[in-house]
Amino acid sequence: MTLREIAREIGTLARAGRGSKILLASAAVALSLSAGAKAVEKPKTETVQYKSGDQTLSGFLASPEKDGKHPAMIVIHESSGLNDWVKEQAEKLAAEGYVSLAVDLYGGKTAADAAEAHELMRGLPQDRAIKDLKAAFDYLESRPDVKKESIGAIGWGTGGGLAVQLAVHEPRLKACVVNYGALPTDPGDLQNIGAPIVGNFGALDKGITPEDVKAFQVSMTKLRRFVSLKIYDNAGHGFENPNNANAYRPEAAADAWKRTLVFLKATAK
Repeated sequence: MTLREIAREIGTLARAGRGSKILLASAAVALSLSAGAKAVEKPKTETVQYKSGDQTLSGFLASPEKDGKHPAMIVIHESSGLNDWVKEQAEKLAAEGYVSLAVDLYGGKTAADAAEAHELMRGLPQDRAIKDLKAAFDYLESRPDVKKESIGAIGWGTGGGLAVQLAVHEPRLKACVVNYGALPTDPGDLQNIGAPIVGNFGALDKGITPEDVKAFQVSMTKLRRFVSLKIYDNAGHGFENPNNANAYRPEAAADAWKRTLVFLKATAK
């Protein structure tokens, strides 16, 4: 099955409210067929500024080397802030053909340890974060190298939860990838989600539990929204980041990244 066919399948599943297993099976086939077919591009990187109300925000922008219009991604950091690992994820997405804006929701601050990360996260009101993410969306939409109808969001941990919140509050969002981020339960919020969602979670996560993930899947399926959520055995919170020495699970991280790329190539293209 081609990526175009997968995209059609997503549309069919979204309209019919069917489960996600068909997509995952098709995606695995498409990924295996397309592996190695495309040379990795070297992205261009720069620091950019844009407005959020009266505030001027900065972000790390990674763009495909190739000229022309591209789909775009808002890349949302963990509770530790916009660090080198998050920038690397933006560059990896740019190498796959996405104009990727790694936002900085802490105004240049990053955490050296979990205690600092907790303090930074506590100092970020959710309404301000959503406002700044919507400003990032508007910035990308204004760029001449971005396909305005193909802007998605991806995040990890705190950023994963905010990616879903952006899906709640931004109807133009084309795709959402949440990696072990908090999932909404409010019926009104769930009803407002229109973008298809892929999520990657750990079975050992004590913050976002497997029960939370399954409940979200059930709720969204009842609403006939497209969601594809995977829970990885022997993985906990933060399993995709190699800087989390005790939590990192390389095989699960690699699989989560592959799922992400297949999903984005079928939805934000």
